Amino acid sequence: MKQIAILGSGEVGKTLAEGFLKNGYTVCLGTGHPDKLNEWRSQQGKNLSVASFADAAKFGDLLVLAVKGDAALNVLDMVDSADLDGKTIIDATNPIEPAPPENGVLKFFTSINQSLMEVLQKAHPNAHFVKAYNSVGAGLMINPDFGGARPTMFICGNNTDAKKEVTEINTLFGFDTEDMGAVEAARAIEPLCLLWCIPGFLRNEWEGHAFKLLRKQQ
Repeated sequence: MKQIAILGSGEVGKTLAEGFLKNGYTVCLGTGHPDKLNEWRSQQGKNLSVASFADAAKFGDLLVLAVKGDAALNVLDMVDSADLDGKTIIDATNPIEPAPPENGVLKFFTSINQSLMEVLQKAHPNAHFVKAYNSVGAGLMINPDFGGARPTMFICGNNTDAKKEVTEINTLFGFDTEDMGAVEAARAIEPLCLLWCIPGFLRNEWEGHAFKLLRKQQ
């Protein structure tokens, strides 16, 4: 079983760490604020450790990038590139501007023709980024209960083996997977975050919805 590194200690990072721990993985959570995690860390058991971003990346066979979008490049710059090369990196980031929503709609600092994941992949061409876990709230990331219906996790990335690996994790966490192709598809997947957040901002509905792709029966 692979060792997991979570880069980021916000709600998304901690939630995904708990999901991996629940399924028997050993997890190292990378953070710039280890002292803030003492109470949470004490509740997670012996298979969790907390370290710097660089040490977590060195530890992990598979990485999860779960930081704010505007910090993603800086966090990866703290890591030795040799500790990213050849590894699957689940990219859960979104390029959200630090500005209030307009009628419930957040703003992005990227354009429709370039996703954040494309920027990350270009900066680290030997890593295998897979976009996932960016279009649902943290409270619904691990075995969400929709009365037996499994929500869809949309993914994309350039490496087939990496996407297969993430698909297996999605299944473990209670999602069906829809592979949307290469890295450019992140231009469509990242804005799903905007759509998911609108009911929250407009009606304070944050945990009752997720996306599902439906197909007609042949």
